[in-house]
Amino acid sequence: MLRNQFGRTGHASTRIIFGGWALSKAAQAEADRVLSMLLEHGVNHIDTAPMYGNAEKCIGPWMKQHRDDFFLATKTRKRTYKEAWGDLQRSLSRLRVDYIDLWQLHGLTNPAGWEKAMGPGGALEAFVEARDKGLVRFLGVTGHGNNVPAMHKRSLECFDFDSVLLPYNYLLMQNPRYAADFNGLVGLCHKRSVA
Repeated sequence: MLRNQFGRTGHASTRIIFGGWALSKAAQAEADRVLSMLLEHGVNHIDTAPMYGNAEKCIGPWMKQHRDDFFLATKTRKRTYKEAWGDLQRSLSRLRVDYIDLWQLHGLTNPAGWEKAMGPGGALEAFVEARDKGLVRFLGVTGHGNNVPAMHKRSLECFDFDSVLLPYNYLLMQNPRYAADFNGLVGLCHKRSVA
């Protein structure tokens, strides 16, 4: 399976990344079959989140045995330090790991929420502390909606995140504003080696 460098992380990520949402309603036996298939086909990057139903709980038993086989990403929607820190502790417990490879501020597209997360007492403070304590290796932002490329650029101008995650498809790229903002964001990411 083809792999690409995931920005400056040093991880060579498979072109296919497994989205944990697929396990949101799965039973453990079903999740075990899916995760075994990922390993069999060489998929080495899992992206999940606490809001993905059963996903973290189902991935946890597998991570206990196969932690070194996967680059593991999760997220938080929380915007304050305390709430984000609580989310991280629950994710670490459910995933049965000592650290997360990539922790992402999910849906960081609302200006008021952005101000809260990036300001004093905000989630970004929890992110930096978690990285400094070795609980997470890399930090990122995610989002959906027409303003996500512009908001991710704003986030990168405020803090040196390691990754951004956002939609790219034919319909969105027909929107001139989205396309221009997306291309500008991609240029900034290339310049800074942001995944």
